[in-house]
Amino acid sequence: MCGTAAEFFAIETFGTTGKGYVREDLECSHYMKNFDVGHVPLRLPRAKQLLATIEKNFGTLAFCRRYLDRLGEDKYLMALKNLCDAGVVDPYPPLCDAKGCYTAQFEHTIYLHPTRKEVLSRGDDY
Repeated sequence: MCGTAAEFFAIETFGTTGKGYVREDLECSHYMKNFDVGHVPLRLPRAKQLLATIEKNFGTLAFCRRYLDRLGEDKYLMALKNLCDAGVVDPYPPLCDAKGCYTAQFEHTIYLHPTRKEVLSRGDDY
Protein backbone atom coordinates (compact mmCIF):
# COMPACT_ATOMS: atom_id res chain seq x y z
CA MET A 1 0.00 0.00 0.00
CA CYS A 2 3.07 2.24 -0.01
CA GLY A 3 2.20 4.12 3.16
CA THR A 4 -1.28 5.17 2.05
CA ALA A 5 -4.34 4.30 4.06
CA ALA A 6 -6.98 1.99 2.66
CA GLU A 7 -10.03 0.38 4.23
CA PHE A 8 -12.12 -2.75 3.73
CA PHE A 9 -15.89 -2.71 4.18
CA ALA A 10 -18.41 -5.54 4.05
CA ILE A 11 -21.64 -4.34 2.49
CA GLU A 12 -24.71 -6.44 3.18
CA THR A 13 -27.91 -5.86 1.26
CA PHE A 14 -31.17 -7.74 1.50
CA GLY A 15 -33.31 -8.54 -1.50
CA THR A 16 -36.94 -9.54 -1.11
CA THR A 17 -39.94 -10.67 -3.12
CA GLY A 18 -42.12 -8.76 -0.64
CA LYS A 19 -42.63 -5.06 -0.04
CA GLY A 20 -39.00 -4.25 0.73
CA TYR A 21 -39.62 -3.20 4.33
CA VAL A 22 -37.69 -5.65 6.46
CA ARG A 23 -38.53 -5.88 10.15
CA GLU A 24 -37.38 -8.02 13.07
CA ASP A 25 -39.87 -10.74 13.82
CA LEU A 26 -40.11 -14.33 15.04
CA GLU A 27 -37.95 -16.03 17.65
CA CYS A 28 -34.25 -15.18 17.73
CA SER A 29 -31.91 -18.10 17.10
CA HIS A 30 -28.61 -16.46 16.05
CA TYR A 31 -26.13 -14.71 18.32
CA MET A 32 -22.57 -13.41 18.39
CA LYS A 33 -20.22 -12.49 21.22
CA ASN A 34 -19.64 -8.75 21.28
CA PHE A 35 -15.94 -8.33 20.45
CA ASP A 36 -15.84 -4.75 21.80
CA VAL A 37 -17.03 -5.61 25.30
CA GLY A 38 -14.47 -5.81 28.07
CA HIS A 39 -14.86 -7.75 31.30
CA VAL A 40 -18.46 -7.76 32.48
CA PRO A 41 -19.14 -9.18 35.95
CA LEU A 42 -21.74 -11.93 35.64
CA ARG A 43 -23.69 -13.08 38.68
CA LEU A 44 -25.22 -16.26 37.32
CA PRO A 45 -22.83 -19.23 37.38
CA ARG A 46 -24.70 -20.74 34.42
CA ALA A 47 -24.11 -17.56 32.38
CA LYS A 48 -20.38 -17.74 33.18
CA GLN A 49 -20.32 -21.39 32.14
CA LEU A 50 -22.17 -20.68 28.90
CA LEU A 51 -19.86 -17.76 28.11
CA ALA A 52 -16.86 -20.09 28.54
CA THR A 53 -18.43 -22.52 26.06
CA ILE A 54 -19.11 -19.70 23.59
CA GLU A 55 -15.57 -18.31 23.87
CA LYS A 56 -13.99 -21.77 23.52
CA ASN A 57 -16.03 -22.89 20.52
CA PHE A 58 -16.96 -19.70 18.64
CA GLY A 59 -14.93 -16.74 19.89
CA THR A 60 -16.56 -13.78 18.17
CA LEU A 61 -18.00 -15.81 15.27
CA ALA A 62 -21.76 -15.93 14.95
CA PHE A 63 -23.51 -19.05 16.24
CA CYS A 64 -27.02 -20.37 16.57
CA ARG A 65 -28.75 -22.19 19.39
CA ARG A 66 -28.61 -25.42 17.38
CA TYR A 67 -24.81 -25.29 17.65
CA LEU A 68 -25.07 -25.02 21.44
CA ASP A 69 -27.40 -28.02 21.43
CA ARG A 70 -24.86 -30.02 19.42
CA LEU A 71 -22.17 -29.18 21.97
CA GLY A 72 -24.32 -30.77 24.65
CA GLU A 73 -25.52 -27.54 26.23
CA ASP A 74 -29.02 -27.72 27.68
CA LYS A 75 -31.22 -25.46 29.77
CA TYR A 76 -29.20 -22.43 28.66
CA LEU A 77 -31.91 -19.98 27.54
CA MET A 78 -31.93 -17.98 30.79
CA ALA A 79 -28.12 -17.81 30.79
CA LEU A 80 -28.12 -16.71 27.14
CA LYS A 81 -30.70 -14.01 27.92
CA ASN A 82 -28.50 -12.86 30.81
CA LEU A 83 -25.48 -12.61 28.47
CA CYS A 84 -27.56 -10.61 25.96
CA ASP A 85 -28.95 -8.31 28.67
CA ALA A 86 -25.39 -7.69 29.94
CA GLY A 87 -24.22 -6.78 26.42
CA VAL A 88 -21.73 -9.65 26.27
CA VAL A 89 -23.62 -11.41 23.48
CA ASP A 90 -25.62 -9.67 20.74
CA PRO A 91 -28.82 -11.27 19.42
CA TYR A 92 -29.48 -11.27 15.67
CA PRO A 93 -33.20 -11.90 15.13
CA PRO A 94 -34.46 -13.07 11.74
CA LEU A 95 -35.34 -10.37 9.24
CA CYS A 96 -38.84 -10.71 7.83
CA ASP A 97 -40.84 -8.93 5.14
CA ALA A 98 -44.41 -9.67 4.07
CA LYS A 99 -45.79 -13.09 4.99
CA GLY A 100 -44.97 -15.75 2.40
CA CYS A 101 -42.23 -13.79 0.63
CA TYR A 102 -38.57 -14.68 0.37
CA THR A 103 -35.63 -12.61 1.59
CA ALA A 104 -31.97 -13.13 0.72
CA GLN A 105 -28.74 -11.59 1.92
CA PHE A 106 -26.13 -10.38 -0.56
CA GLU A 107 -22.67 -9.54 0.63
CA HIS A 108 -19.71 -7.80 -0.95
CA THR A 109 -16.25 -6.77 0.17
CA ILE A 110 -15.17 -3.32 -0.98
CA TYR A 111 -11.56 -2.17 -0.88
CA LEU A 112 -11.24 1.61 -0.61
CA HIS A 113 -7.99 2.76 -2.20
CA PRO A 114 -6.96 6.38 -1.65
CA THR A 115 -8.11 7.29 -5.19
CA ARG A 116 -10.61 4.58 -6.20
CA LYS A 117 -12.98 1.88 -4.94
CA GLU A 118 -12.73 -1.79 -5.88
CA VAL A 119 -15.37 -4.49 -5.38
CA LEU A 120 -13.52 -7.72 -4.57
CA SER A 121 -16.50 -10.08 -4.35
CA ARG A 122 -18.22 -9.78 -7.69
CA GLY A 123 -20.60 -12.68 -8.03
CA ASP A 124 -23.92 -13.42 -9.70
CA ASP A 125 -25.65 -10.92 -7.42
CA TYR A 126 -23.40 -7.95 -8.25
